[in-house]
Amino acid sequence: MSGSASNSAQGPVLVVDYGAQYAQLIARRVREAQVYSEVVPHDISVEEIKHRNPAAVVLSGGPSSVYADGAPQVDPALFSAGVPVFGICYGFQAMISALGGAVEHTGTREYGRTELEISGDGGTLHAEMPGHHPVWMSHGDSVSKAPEGFEVTASTKDTPVAAFESVERQLAGVQYHPEVVHSPHGQEVLRRFLHDIAKVRPQWTTSSIVDDTVAAIREQIGDRRAICALSGGVDSAVAAALVQRAIGDQLTCVFVDHGLLRAGERAQVERDFVAATGVRLVTIDAVDRFLGELAGVTDPEEKRKIIGREFIRVFEQAARDLQAEAGEAGEQIDFLVQGTLYPDVVESGGGSGAANIKSHHNVGGLPDDLQFELVEPLRALFKDEVRRVGLELGLPETIVHRQPFPGPGLGIRIIGEVTADRLETLRAADAIAREELTAAGLDRDIWQCPVVLLADVRSVGVQGDGRTYGHPVVLRPVSSEDAMTADWTRLPYDVLERISTRITNEVSEVNRVTLDVTSKPPGTIEWE
Repeated sequence: MSGSASNSAQGPVLVVDYGAQYAQLIARRVREAQVYSEVVPHDISVEEIKHRNPAAVVLSGGPSSVYADGAPQVDPALFSAGVPVFGICYGFQAMISALGGAVEHTGTREYGRTELEISGDGGTLHAEMPGHHPVWMSHGDSVSKAPEGFEVTASTKDTPVAAFESVERQLAGVQYHPEVVHSPHGQEVLRRFLHDIAKVRPQWTTSSIVDDTVAAIREQIGDRRAICALSGGVDSAVAAALVQRAIGDQLTCVFVDHGLLRAGERAQVERDFVAATGVRLVTIDAVDRFLGELAGVTDPEEKRKIIGREFIRVFEQAARDLQAEAGEAGEQIDFLVQGTLYPDVVESGGGSGAANIKSHHNVGGLPDDLQFELVEPLRALFKDEVRRVGLELGLPETIVHRQPFPGPGLGIRIIGEVTADRLETLRAADAIAREELTAAGLDRDIWQCPVVLLADVRSVGVQGDGRTYGHPVVLRPVSSEDAMTADWTRLPYDVLERISTRITNEVSEVNRVTLDVTSKPPGTIEWE
């Protein structure tokens, strides 16, 4: 989506990442204020920032102390570059230090919910807010003195300067985290900085995302041809619909039935997506190929890499077949469209300072000798933004509001070797869970509910007055905004009871249903 920002007269808001766990959340909150944002590393130079022509800069929090050896610092030249700047937590302290204020290690730390006291009229950021209200703190050092010429607008019991601003210089900051829900007025504070102090126009809307992205796709592909990896999930469907709008019949979508799909998935894609978009769809049956490559494999990273590699090989063959079909006069297929989202990039080690949690098939699992140029129109978006784009494009809600489903499919929801029999067992259990959640009207209340088959585990059970020795399955209902963090969903007991009873009655290989009550972090949403 970086191409989107370049098509707008107003540059992006740059979120400078000082190692904060919330850097991406800050970027989301900026977008919720209808302003496009991008995350950049803390070692970006002032010259690079100016070259990007940002509408504003937000300095994120981080784990360091501004006085620690090697701690990232803010170049004071940033504050004379004519760019509005907003500091948060560590970014606030680094800003204070660079501007000549005082940051001290007082020995008193503030973590979690803290009462904020508004000073005077609250300035622009806190005007007309409650005189005392809760905010979320996470710091050891405190600002004891604001830089000259700045108005202190808030404090706490242990922090004399918890917020400051200079409207004339378009500079401001807060010690707390306005981006988290635990700071109930935080989004309004961020909005006031962007709209009232930085004077950034709120023009990042769903329709602008569509228009800018379509223009960027046309610029990238031109009059050449593209092939889209259509999985049936929300992400690839929206990516395909965007590219279809941009280049029309230059796009061919390829749906690979690799045998790792949920029940009824192939039929839904062939029926609903084609009807909504009119796209040309080619379906390839590759079940035997994938199961053959996965035979004997139990390591989850190896599974992901195998699935990613075989996907690409299948698409390469599909491109050759389509090229042969077009004849010598036909245009070469040069581009592969993928529904990669920002959380995929971050978990695969592609974010600023991000660890490689696990390779997503469309990021870390791609082969080095890839024969296509990638088109990833959703690479900088979060899932909720993608859903809004899908609705804007006219996709049916049955596709747009589907629960997220990983590209490697049920292959990474089987703990152990992937076999045809195990897939049938998991497919049946998964279908029951989805049917019961839909019947209970809970589809919009949860982010997704993976069902995991513990294929290498068996437990003793009693069914029909006889001993059984079957597999357990795990229900993993989670709630989330964007999959970067998640909490387990407290499903009603009667719904859990129906799911458990039906699975153990109807799926002969399963005699035990368990519930995963782990948040993310420490766990990931998928088990593998």
